[in-house]
Amino acid sequence: MPSADDIFDSGLLSPGTAGSDAVVSDAAVLAALVDVELAYLRTLVAAGIAPASAAVALEAVGVVSDAADVARRARATGNPVIPLIADLRNAVGGTDAAWIHRGATSQDILDTALMLIAHRARTESIASLDRSIDALTTLADAHRSTVAAARTLTQHSTPTTWGLRFATWLTALLDARDGLVAVVLPASLGGASGTLAALVELAGHERAASLPSALAAELGLAAPPTPWHVVRSPVTRLGDALVGVTDALGLIGANVATLSRTEIAEIAETGPAGHGASSTMPQKRNPAASVLLRSLSLRAPGLASTLHVAAAASVDERPDGAWHAEWPALRELLRMVVGGMATLDELTAGLTIDLDAVAANLAITGDGILAERTGLTGSAGVPATYTGLAEQFVDVAIARARS
Repeated sequence: MPSADDIFDSGLLSPGTAGSDAVVSDAAVLAALVDVELAYLRTLVAAGIAPASAAVALEAVGVVSDAADVARRARATGNPVIPLIADLRNAVGGTDAAWIHRGATSQDILDTALMLIAHRARTESIASLDRSIDALTTLADAHRSTVAAARTLTQHSTPTTWGLRFATWLTALLDARDGLVAVVLPASLGGASGTLAALVELAGHERAASLPSALAAELGLAAPPTPWHVVRSPVTRLGDALVGVTDALGLIGANVATLSRTEIAEIAETGPAGHGASSTMPQKRNPAASVLLRSLSLRAPGLASTLHVAAAASVDERPDGAWHAEWPALRELLRMVVGGMATLDELTAGLTIDLDAVAANLAITGDGILAERTGLTGSAGVPATYTGLAEQFVDVAIARARS
């Protein structure tokens, strides 16, 4: 049996995120907590409240704790910030140690660290997302005139084009990107009960009031207009935007998986040797990336629901358990989006269209596929006008992607 120190989540049961989740790992969260403590101390120094030597000393020690050890000690305190502060103060020592965390509260540090992790994860995700947008833009343009059978309620309906199909997926990604970029990620600084009373005592009302914005600027986060210890909209809005991304991933994954079925086979994933291999059936090439994207999209809404339930259960000036429930749910959502976007990047870079299969499937319904326009059968082939405004809609999506 492995020891407790050996048990950690490396993505063995979440291969859709494996290898792309370092930005949200325990080590990354621990580093972000230290980054926030250092940024806060620098803010105090810049405001003339703390001595410059304190920030210099803290920067010199860096991350001195082990994530697993901090996690164990957090059982006794309810959150990982308290044992971390003890480690940082011990490492700094002397009179400078007293300035670490002074005037802040654990929730300030943890909430701000999670927003910082979200900022870093969003940056990484958008880089992958943009590559997928470029790939789908190219595919939409290349197949703008590739006529195919549209399907509604699983059955052939009327003619469409693969260009429009790609443009539809592209639009979903663009919408998801817009939602993710629009989310405001604020720093948190309210002190023990959201009044900044300790900082007012140290520096007076005016300087204390300027510190939340100064901390946010130090970290590249948004300035909080007021403390948000129990106003959890920054977290729920982020969660909703992340689920918007996984919705788009699921849309693409489900469509690629369906349209790559053996009896349809209009599209296929390609990849390095072994991609999509079966353990027992050598003839198979499973749409592995699509399957993983679908799995992420099915898991994500429940995690966002946890964030909303926790937000609704926030009481007093610091929630007793509801706040704590957010941490793993939000981290897992971030992990799924970072990993999912890396998987989508691989998927969209290797999609291929089988034009013969597209034509053969289109022919299955015969002239009946034109019935919407003619009211009856009897027309040979599919005139270009029977795809309506498909190419125009492709142009709109491509223009948006390139703007």
